[in-house]
Amino acid sequence: QVQLVESGGGLVQPGGSLRLSCEASGSTSRLYSMGWYRQAPGKQRDLVARITRGGVKNYGDSVQGRFTISRDSAKKTLFLQMNSLKPEDTAVYYCTAVPRLGEPYWGQGTQVTVSS
Repeated sequence: QVQLVESGGGLVQPGGSLRLSCEASGSTSRLYSMGWYRQAPGKQRDLVARITRGGVKNYGDSVQGRFTISRDSAKKTLFLQMNSLKPEDTAVYYCTAVPRLGEPYWGQGTQVTVSS
């Protein structure tokens, strides 16, 4: 089992920045990848960014060049640095951890609102 707790969401003006954190606990040594997804009201949950155990990173098209995923393996913490935020980035952001076998784990989500 893996437990994930997100933090760092909030209200920010367009063009601003936020940094999300996701603290993982439990059987993290069996994880293949970790990442961030987001879901806006009435829309599907979409990939924002993910990083594999080997360090390979992938980003959603809409955030490429603005968001950066990183991790602190020693602290079992995943980060998402979000710059140049736009109103369309408003969503609940979820941390996910994908094991080598079985279903992914999800955090409870953190709200990000970009508005003036």
